[in-house]
Amino acid sequence: MLAAWGRVVVRHRGPVLAAAAATLALSAAGLARGGTLVSGSIGATESARAQHLAETALHQPGDTSFELLFRSPGLSFDDATFHGALERAVRRLEADPRVLSVRSPYTKPAPVGERFVAADRRSALAVVTLRGDERQAARAYAGVRAAVDAAPLEVLATGQPAFVHDLDAVLARDLARAELLSVPLALLVLVLAFGGLLAALLPLVVGGLAVVGGIAAVQALSHAVEMAQYTVNVVSLVGMGVAVDYSLFITARFREELAGGAATADAVSRAMATAGRAVAFSGLAVAAGLAGLLFFEDSYLRSMGVAGIVVVALAVAYALTLLPALLATLGPRLGSAKARRAVPGAWSRLTRRVMRRPVAVLVPTLALLLLAGAPFLRLRLAAVEVSILPPDTEARRGWDALRVSFPAETANAILGVVEFPGEAFVPARVAALYDASRRVASLPGVVRVESVVDLTDRLDLDSYVYLASQAPEARPPELRQVLPSLANGNAALLRVITTGDAPGPDAVRLVHELRRDPKVGDGHLIVGGRTASDLDAASYIRARTPRAVGFVVVVIAIALFAALGSVLLPLKALVMNALSISASFGTLVWIFQDGHLSGLLGFTPRPLEPALPVLLFCLVFGLSMDYELLLLGRMREEYRRTKDNTAAVALGLERSAGLITSAAAIMVAVFAAFGAARVVVVQAMGIGLAVAVALDATVVRIVVVPATMRLFGKLNWWAPAGILRLRELFRVGPRPAPRRT
Repeated sequence: MLAAWGRVVVRHRGPVLAAAAATLALSAAGLARGGTLVSGSIGATESARAQHLAETALHQPGDTSFELLFRSPGLSFDDATFHGALERAVRRLEADPRVLSVRSPYTKPAPVGERFVAADRRSALAVVTLRGDERQAARAYAGVRAAVDAAPLEVLATGQPAFVHDLDAVLARDLARAELLSVPLALLVLVLAFGGLLAALLPLVVGGLAVVGGIAAVQALSHAVEMAQYTVNVVSLVGMGVAVDYSLFITARFREELAGGAATADAVSRAMATAGRAVAFSGLAVAAGLAGLLFFEDSYLRSMGVAGIVVVALAVAYALTLLPALLATLGPRLGSAKARRAVPGAWSRLTRRVMRRPVAVLVPTLALLLLAGAPFLRLRLAAVEVSILPPDTEARRGWDALRVSFPAETANAILGVVEFPGEAFVPARVAALYDASRRVASLPGVVRVESVVDLTDRLDLDSYVYLASQAPEARPPELRQVLPSLANGNAALLRVITTGDAPGPDAVRLVHELRRDPKVGDGHLIVGGRTASDLDAASYIRARTPRAVGFVVVVIAIALFAALGSVLLPLKALVMNALSISASFGTLVWIFQDGHLSGLLGFTPRPLEPALPVLLFCLVFGLSMDYELLLLGRMREEYRRTKDNTAAVALGLERSAGLITSAAAIMVAVFAAFGAARVVVVQAMGIGLAVAVALDATVVRIVVVPATMRLFGKLNWWAPAGILRLRELFRVGPRPAPRRT
């Protein structure tokens, strides 16, 4: 089928090239329209419900709020100059139609406003809440921030909208830097592989179109669904890697056909029938891997999976349409290449040396891979926050300054919201809140509790019950002013300020303790905050990972059974993939969680982002199929010809190792370039993929595969007759000519 498709593209290459130009123009229009990316969230969790109630019922700051720190080294808050500049800035913010509310030193009652003045009186704080949801706030933030002018005071912004804005800017610079590094490196490898510049440029053209189209798709999708910010970087990383690899396979086969004397049209047709079929199959495998992310419903992982599938589909589509059209147009000007034997017999000799002592080679190699994966056993997960930003960004500088000047505002807080079946601020429920607050305050690691029954130490239980029994208009004005943010309708706040950091063991134990006994009178305590959110995200991912992993493994295993006509080879491929992935995961924990190489890479050690292991698994499992099919397909061809397992393994590796090495070098170059990013999530993604691909294409394919193939002998090629018949539907190489009788 693909051979016929190749002939169709050759005949109609003009319209195909015009269609590619039209899709590029459409992608450019999508990029020009832009989109709104957010930090990414996981819904339908207890912590998400607590945050929603706190924001909607109690008007607490959330993802639509940010902090403005006003400070001066030479002026005090009590100086007229400081006071006047701050007041003008606050009044302008309150008048801005994009702003919902501002809490500042001028917020009443006075004790509340005084919380927004630093102890040294050199800094003041304003908390600005923007209108709309997180995406609307993200769009409005830049304009609101630019309008803030409090000269001669220095102003620093931090908080969620500031974090999203600065992360966008850093990710854009990271993407540009990665492309500036990866494209020349990939071009160098391609020039060395092809021995010419013109042929080397074609894969980069295909990769560039796939990436532009993928990013445009992300921007378009962001108008309808929540798209995490670093989705663009992941799309660029994956799109460039697979598109260049696919184009390398097809272009290399086209040049080999030219070297064999084929005409240009025939060379295109044969390249599509062989390498093109492998590309189509590999694209399906990568898409199947990314489809595992679709099991993470109600989260940004699902939309990230959709974006990944789109860019892989674009890479395959361009490789099977635009590339053959370009090959047909350029023809012999691309040069030709003989079969890959750059160093005759070198790979074969290495393979035979491994197979002479398979156990002696295999045992220490497997031990090293398992040792590399061991750090993964102590994996910790935590959502991204401002500490992942470089120290020179405003949101990071603002957060660091806020921690110094307002430690109470940045202390780790466990957000508790008590939901009652009726009005919260009534005597019986106030009494229950009072008891719950004192019980929580006595727990280890608790600094204080903030609630409607913790306004001052001068009031006891009877005083709070009395206040709740009064008619609303008879209550003190100070209470009426703070009540909407502490007990409003059927919800009441119970914020727990803790010692230590959010991911720390003390905070984790405290969240578990609060959730163990959530009853507060006839109400129910809902626990949120950063610590609870991290625990919920980890629990959410753990609950869905078995289904996602099972789906990916089963789909790819079935495809390998059908493609290779073997029972044992797909099972070994799955085990080898698991080894390279585990080693990659262990490396990530050792580097980014434990902090090794933090000085060199310039990051703050922290737990890994919850989506990272799942995303890497889905990507690596699909990407590894490129090399698997090339290598095992060549070995099977040799086995069918010689019926000698040892010779088939040696010759198959020799004939495919050069192309695998080139393809892997390109992927590693592209992925490693993202390791130079300044955002730790993108760094970890790039380095994790680079390590996995490098191990898969070297240690696994050159050492583990030959050793295991030697140990299993003819069992490698056994399969029931039914699977052999099924394989004919998915053959990735040319069908053998029928025997003459």
